[in-house]
Amino acid sequence: MLCAFPQSLLVIGSGNMAGAMLRGWFAQGLQPDSVTVIDPSPRDLPQGVRHLTAIDTSISPPDWLLLGIKPQMLGDVASQMAALDLSGTLIVSMLAGVEIAGLRKAVPSARAIARIMPNMAVSIGQSVTALYSEPLAQAECDQIEALFAMLGTAEWLSDESQMHLVTALSGSGPAYLFRFLDALAQGAVALGMPEDQAARFALGMVRGSAELVQQSPETPAQLAERVASPGGTTRAALNVFDADDALARLVHDAMDAAARRSVELGS
Repeated sequence: MLCAFPQSLLVIGSGNMAGAMLRGWFAQGLQPDSVTVIDPSPRDLPQGVRHLTAIDTSISPPDWLLLGIKPQMLGDVASQMAALDLSGTLIVSMLAGVEIAGLRKAVPSARAIARIMPNMAVSIGQSVTALYSEPLAQAECDQIEALFAMLGTAEWLSDESQMHLVTALSGSGPAYLFRFLDALAQGAVALGMPEDQAARFALGMVRGSAELVQQSPETPAQLAERVASPGGTTRAALNVFDADDALARLVHDAMDAAARRSVELGS
């Protein structure tokens, strides 16, 4: 698969997610002198990266423009981007909820627009990133997929509306897992285990279980049933989760709230 970095990359907003992407790409060969970052207070930029605090007309037309701003900032930033020649530029947006139609309206001069939805595991090269774009040549689709696969895994969506679901699943999902991990540890503490030991046991269990799912041909549901022998301790716990579909309903309601908020952010 093609794996060439863009000849020039303009990054607008280099917060946690965009900054982690850049660090991952720099580690894999992206040349700092091909990158311009616009951010009032960027973090950890290597020598050679051009840094500006605002958009100005001295910026050469970029090959790619990565939008790492908050969705609410698009209007203000788009008015400043009007000063740039983007007729040959692919805009790659990670703005939650903002669909391509809205991006195209905000930046009508762009050559093409793609959307991505990574998650915070991009900071360790383990993100799962969803991709969607306007019609592009296959070579450019391959390039986009290859570059984001460097940061974990990348997968194209067939329907842009699925971006809201991806946001609710893998985009926001790490926070769900962190909360559950904390709840496991706190549950053990409440039952009498020292806090530091409970945290170690909970984390070790989650790490090992995730690796087991990765290696097993069985689904998570099947693995859960294999652990839960009739009349045993695991079955007693799962009976609490399963009563009135409590866990399934809670997760559904949480993901539905996240997906609806994604829609709201784009409106």
